[in-house]
Amino acid sequence: MSIQDSCEKVVRPWGYFINIADGDGYLSKIIHVNPDGKLSVQSHNHRSEHWFVIKGTAKVTLKKQDFILNAGQSIDIPVKAVHSVQNPYQTDLEIIEIQQGDLLSEDDIIRYEDIYGRVTKI
Repeated sequence: MSIQDSCEKVVRPWGYFINIADGDGYLSKIIHVNPDGKLSVQSHNHRSEHWFVIKGTAKVTLKKQDFILNAGQSIDIPVKAVHSVQNPYQTDLEIIEIQQGDLLSEDDIIRYEDIYGRVTKI
């Protein structure tokens, strides 16, 4: 049995995520992005993130700059940095995300653009 089989899957329009470990000041999850899926353009006020691609190819936008990351590559997302990830390819994308900060909650997402209509009202 894999970790993915034993943890709760949280479904989103772009795919899903699974929380795999957490502790004081950190949370790690597997993010699965379906082909043509895209997470919102967003930022976080209370956490940084480290993304490590484990499967597929990610197109990451960080501070208006695009990066193509293949399996085995990673990127750091600083606190308050505007960022997004998408999977414009026809194979599944999986990323291990490690969050660090004092508030590790889905409530710490400010959405600026979202193809699924979930922009944060400010």
